[in-house]
Amino acid sequence: MFNDIGGFELIALVILAVLIFGPDKLPKVIQDVSSFIRKIRAFSESAKHDIREELGPEFKDFEFEDLNPKKFIRKQLDAHGDDLGIDEIRNGFNLKKEMAEVTDAVNSHASETSASSSASSSTSSKPSLTKGPDLEKKPAEPERPPFDADAT
Repeated sequence: MFNDIGGFELIALVILAVLIFGPDKLPKVIQDVSSFIRKIRAFSESAKHDIREELGPEFKDFEFEDLNPKKFIRKQLDAHGDDLGIDEIRNGFNLKKEMAEVTDAVNSHASETSASSSASSSTSSKPSLTKGPDLEKKPAEPERPPFDADAT
């Protein structure tokens, strides 16, 4: 229940409880709180028992913890083992390897392009004419559809 409370925090809570309730009333408060917790646990166990009886014998092995989505999925995956091929999918998808391959391809293409451009510039004194967009030309504006007042 208190898995995430450390020793220092527990000591701080005890000191705080002594300061709030005082050393006289503290044992009575602890007793009242523990009896309240026992009553709540007994009530929840009886409610679970009643629900199991109402569900019938087909749900004899039903656990309420299975209603937690994480635990339910984990239980279903464990029951099927590796029938779903999750390990195969996980091992088949290696992002670092894929990125390294793409980087190598880009670097080799860039080095080929720079080598061919430097070779062509050294052999001819004329600038190479490549087909591409004319940057001095203004791009044509897209044609707007007609405005229809009835459609709006």
